Amino acid sequence: MALPDLDDLIAEVDRTCATAHTPADREQPDWLALLTTAAHLSGRLQALADDLVEDYVDHCRMHGASWTDIGAALGVSRQAAQQRFHAPHKRYNPDEHFTQELRLAMGHVKRAAVQHRNNYIGTEHLLFGLTAEDNSATRLLERAGADRARLHGAVAARLSLGASQAAERIAWTPYSRKAIAVAEDAAREAGSALIDCDHLLLGLAALGRGVAVGVLDEAGVDTDALRA
Repeated sequence: MALPDLDDLIAEVDRTCATAHTPADREQPDWLALLTTAAHLSGRLQALADDLVEDYVDHCRMHGASWTDIGAALGVSRQAAQQRFHAPHKRYNPDEHFTQELRLAMGHVKRAAVQHRNNYIGTEHLLFGLTAEDNSATRLLERAGADRARLHGAVAARLSLGASQAAERIAWTPYSRKAIAVAEDAAREAGSALIDCDHLLLGLAALGRGVAVGVLDEAGVDTDALRA
């Protein structure tokens, strides 16, 4: 995958800054508006880069790497690495935190990762599992005008074949962890002690980014309407 070129990023800022070139009779564009847009884009890229590193730190910790080893790989001290990434991620026990429907969906999620030799669970795996069979998420999608079978096929097409056999314990990506955290909040707000499939779908929609959101957008699903 080619990294974005600086010229491409400048063109993106110019394209997406809605106020930089109005009114038309202005001799110069609004450079401060362009700077604001550039800073926002830079922040999104930095957040994406941080999420990428965090994902692999989580893998290393899961498989026994020490903070000294992780710090050396990152080119920082053990203390710096631990301070940046020390916060533990909440582990969810399916029997204690998930409804029966979500436990069934998670079975599809895990099988998809293993069959595609993926050593991670991304938002695409979660959407694949949620649309594998009828549940509260698919019923919500159908009310939004989406076809479950077509959506399931679309997300299946986005699953890529990995290079190594998935491990027994597969780490969730940062986006997936954020989605389940939002889902837990949604369940709590709904007065439910357990996270259900529709809550996780709302968690995916709330991210506003990731493969799952891209698939939903391409299918014409209004994620803002889902959240509402």
